[in-house]
Amino acid sequence: MTDDTRPGTASLLPILSRFLRKAACLLLQIRCSLITKLAIISGAALMFFFFLWSSLNIDAMEDLSMENTVSDIDRLGTTIILGLHDSMLTYAPDATQEIIRNIGTQSAIRTIRIYNKRGEIKYSNQVHEIDGTTDIKQEACYVCHRTEPPRTHLNTKERTRIFVDSNGQKSIGIISPIANDASCSGDPCHVHPPGKKILGLLDMVVSLEGTEANLARFTRVNFLMALGIATAIFLILFLCLHMLVHVPVRKMMRATRAIAAGGDFTGVDVRQSDEMGELGGAINSMGREVLSKQAELARQMRRYQDLFEHVPCIITVQDKNLRLVSYNQFFAGEFHAKPGEYCYKVYKGLDAPCPNCPVIRTFEDGLPHATEEITLDKDGCRRSFFVSTAPMTDAAGNVSTVMEMSLDITDSKFLEEELERSRQKYLAIFSCIPTALFVLDRESLAILECNAKAVETYGYSQGEFIGLGFLDLFLNQDRTGHERVIREEHAIDRARHRRKSGEVIYVSIRVSTAAYPGSQVYLASVTDITHRLETEQQLIQASKMATLGEMATSVAHELNQPMTVIQTITDYLLRKTRRDEPVPRELFQEMADGIGRHISRATRIINHMREFGRKSDLVTGPVDLGEVLSRTLELFSQQLKVRNIEVACDIRPDLPPVLAEANRLEQVFMNLLLNARDAIEERAASQPGAPKRVSLRVFAEEDFVVAEIADTGPGIPTDIQDKVFEPFFTTKAVGKGTGLGLSISYGIIKDYGGSIEAVAAPGQGARFLVRLPRQKGDKPVRT
Repeated sequence: MTDDTRPGTASLLPILSRFLRKAACLLLQIRCSLITKLAIISGAALMFFFFLWSSLNIDAMEDLSMENTVSDIDRLGTTIILGLHDSMLTYAPDATQEIIRNIGTQSAIRTIRIYNKRGEIKYSNQVHEIDGTTDIKQEACYVCHRTEPPRTHLNTKERTRIFVDSNGQKSIGIISPIANDASCSGDPCHVHPPGKKILGLLDMVVSLEGTEANLARFTRVNFLMALGIATAIFLILFLCLHMLVHVPVRKMMRATRAIAAGGDFTGVDVRQSDEMGELGGAINSMGREVLSKQAELARQMRRYQDLFEHVPCIITVQDKNLRLVSYNQFFAGEFHAKPGEYCYKVYKGLDAPCPNCPVIRTFEDGLPHATEEITLDKDGCRRSFFVSTAPMTDAAGNVSTVMEMSLDITDSKFLEEELERSRQKYLAIFSCIPTALFVLDRESLAILECNAKAVETYGYSQGEFIGLGFLDLFLNQDRTGHERVIREEHAIDRARHRRKSGEVIYVSIRVSTAAYPGSQVYLASVTDITHRLETEQQLIQASKMATLGEMATSVAHELNQPMTVIQTITDYLLRKTRRDEPVPRELFQEMADGIGRHISRATRIINHMREFGRKSDLVTGPVDLGEVLSRTLELFSQQLKVRNIEVACDIRPDLPPVLAEANRLEQVFMNLLLNARDAIEERAASQPGAPKRVSLRVFAEEDFVVAEIADTGPGIPTDIQDKVFEPFFTTKAVGKGTGLGLSISYGIIKDYGGSIEAVAAPGQGARFLVRLPRQKGDKPVRT
């Protein structure tokens, strides 16, 4: 017996791969049309894949056919064992042999044998084999008897063998064990003991000749179908490639040759809605563009020739002997030269080449060169020229001629000298200007340059300033907010800087963009306003003291009321004590509460006056404008009460905060209330019975918080409306006012980025509007 060694598809793949590689190499060497190559490639690919598909299909069919055959034979063996059960149980050997012989007469069945445990053939369709003995270690018996004890359970694959018999025919054999069941060890048999599991086995050998014939027929049909389908697809591909690729490509090739020849281009007629159609459209666009470019190139050549001839610059082309080969009209009109003359003779009237001639240097190294030359014209005046050269090569790449261009820069030289004088003047102004000037880098805000006043103001040397960050001059807590303002080029009216010694100074800063060699920079002008602010503070403090002095009487009256109450309660208690009379508990508690309440009121008035009178520390923070006006009115209310002036107050709740200093804002509102009081008194003196009322309003308006103070005085004449905020301007009689109140108020509001406005309404009273920007959410800034 021999095993089946049929080659599979896997063994054919390397052969096909080598064949395809050789075919591809051969195809690359063939000089033929694209459609032929595509047809060959597609045909070979189709043949390969259909052959692969057929091989896989045949292998699958062979495996399936073999599985079905094995299953059928195994089922037949089981059927034979079941059919022989009764005859073997009753020990009827003749009947058993007759059944096996009858079954073995089928054409496909070669042999049917039944072995016992000793390897003896007890029954067979081949009569001459009966009672023969086989070696249990050989042939079909070996699968069970290769181990001790022999195996009793085998799967179908292990019980199956495929071999070629002595006649050269392929066959398949399957052994089926005959198990010892209860009927064999009991009645009616009693021959085999119960412990014996296998009584023998059935060996069937079936010829595979019919199966092989069917597979061969299937293989032929499959390969013929694959070949037919591949050939049909190949022909369809060939026709499609011819119509959709070959014909359009030929049209486009003719069109590209026409474009290359520069002849008449009529376009490519490819009416396909695919890539070939897009390629044809692209070639049409390219053709039109190329022809347009060719025409444009011709125009450019004419234009460059015109430029060469008419450019206001001297252009000459010289050979290696420095003779003039060609030149433009400007040169001809300037020097009246002729072709073939020496350039140095024409240019400068010399008999030998100029020293360090750029044309000679270009001939030597083949590189462009440039230089400046000074000559004298016909009138003996100096003229400066910028001379540059460019090599001109021949077909072999060698420098055959050199183009020399000379540009008259006499006027530019004069401008350079003027520019240098202007620069020196700028440096003198920059160094001597009486404010500190800094040149800042736009990215890092580092100091690039500064003047002498900056050195004097801050105490740093020039070398220490260079590279120092401008933001390092600010106090640490002020840097973040001011960096944004500087980059937006907004003015900073007041900021705190630190000198090298550590001393803090107040400065105002103006920033603008300026040109600097090689880049744009910030130019920061810094003015020391420390002395000015101190003077303003003194002036404001003097105004506060004057206000407090003017309010002394009303404040004394305001304090006298709680003191009177306290004195009355004290006298009552003393009188009761001297008379040794008891004071009711409820009355005593009420009097004690009254004393505490009026002491707190007096203390609050004194603290408010002391706070109002102190000097401001110039620290800004979030402030409630309505609360500031309420506190001011609380201090000033007695002034209005004693004059029977009515107060109408409308302060909106939940006002957004403003960035300011409450003490200074109180000074502003106090000045406005004093002016309102005086205006009402003035009108009441001239018009008895006139209304006496002050109206106060605080409300939010877009990005501002507005405080409005209106009175029923005579109003502001329109002709002086623009003067009321000027220093020392007043409409009061001599000795009644200094004219500084509104001026100081105007400066305070401006310091906080707000505005104060006087609305003129003669005969209807005056109205002042104070607008301060609401805080945007940034942290408070100390200034």
